[in-house]
Amino acid sequence: MMFFNRHAWLPVLLGTALALTAPIGLARPSSEVATATPTQTPEVPALVNDLEQRTFRFFWDSANPVNGLIPDHYPGDSFSSIAAVGFGLTAYGVGVERGYISREQAIERTLATLRFFDRSPQGDSEDDDAGYHGFYYHFLDMKSGKRFARWTEVSTVDTTLLLGGVLFAQSYYDRDTPQEHEIRTLADRIYRRVDWNWAQVRAPLISMGWTPGGKFIPHDWEGYNEGMLVYVLALGSPTHPVGSDAWTAWTSTYDRSWGQFGGQQLLNFGPLFGHQYSHVWIDFRGIRDAWNRKHDLDYFENSRRAVLAQRAYAIANPDGWRGYDKNVWGLTASNGPADVIVEGHRQREHFRGYTARGAGLGYHVDDGTIAPTAAAGSIAFAPELVIPALETMKQRYGADIYNEHGFVDAFNPSFHVHTPLRTGKLLPMGWVDSEQLGIDQGPIVLMIENWRSDFVWNVMKKNPYIRKGLVRAGFEGGWLSTHTPAQ
Repeated sequence: MMFFNRHAWLPVLLGTALALTAPIGLARPSSEVATATPTQTPEVPALVNDLEQRTFRFFWDSANPVNGLIPDHYPGDSFSSIAAVGFGLTAYGVGVERGYISREQAIERTLATLRFFDRSPQGDSEDDDAGYHGFYYHFLDMKSGKRFARWTEVSTVDTTLLLGGVLFAQSYYDRDTPQEHEIRTLADRIYRRVDWNWAQVRAPLISMGWTPGGKFIPHDWEGYNEGMLVYVLALGSPTHPVGSDAWTAWTSTYDRSWGQFGGQQLLNFGPLFGHQYSHVWIDFRGIRDAWNRKHDLDYFENSRRAVLAQRAYAIANPDGWRGYDKNVWGLTASNGPADVIVEGHRQREHFRGYTARGAGLGYHVDDGTIAPTAAAGSIAFAPELVIPALETMKQRYGADIYNEHGFVDAFNPSFHVHTPLRTGKLLPMGWVDSEQLGIDQGPIVLMIENWRSDFVWNVMKKNPYIRKGLVRAGFEGGWLSTHTPAQ
């Protein structure tokens, strides 16, 4: 299984990635956000209400209002993550529905974003373009919107996550006004421009990406991970669709990941983000492809099993890290304290900076760092386990890990090494991050809303491209049998 570090195009084995940092971020003053207290019911605890609004504010406060670009990490200087932009475009709709911002505010920000991506330069230059063949560079300069640095790739999966937000905007802003009509037109043009066939270097699979210096990355989307959404959108394209054999090729690699872990039989992927990202935009409950039918489960149930397995792993705590228990758990790609090896209580302990932490069949990367998004972004799959986890982490560590934009990206109660830190600070309780990451904040706010109202899922069910992609992949049943998308 391969993993792309969010700070480099070079593919590396999961869990061994190194991280880089660089400028520039532009903040939107928090005072410009309409304050609101969402309607609270006994089924939605106060912390979940508060967390949803604070996490939404991350996207609203951190974006560059001129071009809509959202930073990879915030606060502090940062480049933009196009995946974070996709999460942000979707979060703006949540903000409207919850009363955090007005529809007019969301339209203004969404139009700025879509106009930028529609007009941004596409080409094969090293430094003067934002993308190529309709795809975009993983990281863009927050001001110019061009490729941030030569280590960043044209990314098929990050473009896909951006498109999740673009297609959300296309279906959500459905009123007969000039502004909302423009949103729909721009969203359609951005999606239609993506040349999925170009990325099929080793057809029928889809390559992970391209760079002018190194050309196509020598790895494809296979196994089981967040690449599921890549294939759904590629199959749904009205202009450059891949063949249905692409989904068959994708699922044919599942045998590498299918097996027992943590008392569960599931398609394994160690970091929980791989079980969350595609589910942000697609409701997989009750719809099944051929692989699902053969194994008698849907992908939603598979993600639930992944959550149960990871919680069981934390309870077992085979490495003896501090703080792990039934209500403090969560491994995924996240920040970490530093890349350093120390003599531990039982063995040499290898702590890491940014990496893909996780636990699953044949995969174990764990240095005691807990990422709250691993639990919070899984709330739709197992609310009875996630809500107590969020409440316990907040109660136990308080303001050290919870601030104006919700939970910090990560914390590590086992790290007490006085060494230069990648990010964050040392406190009596251990290492605590000082940043939030857009790709970790996104699943928090959007999966909270999906859990409480099915909102994002219901909007995306209206999108004909999503439906087409699922049908061409062989999905049947559930809402696909009854729901008629907008034309």
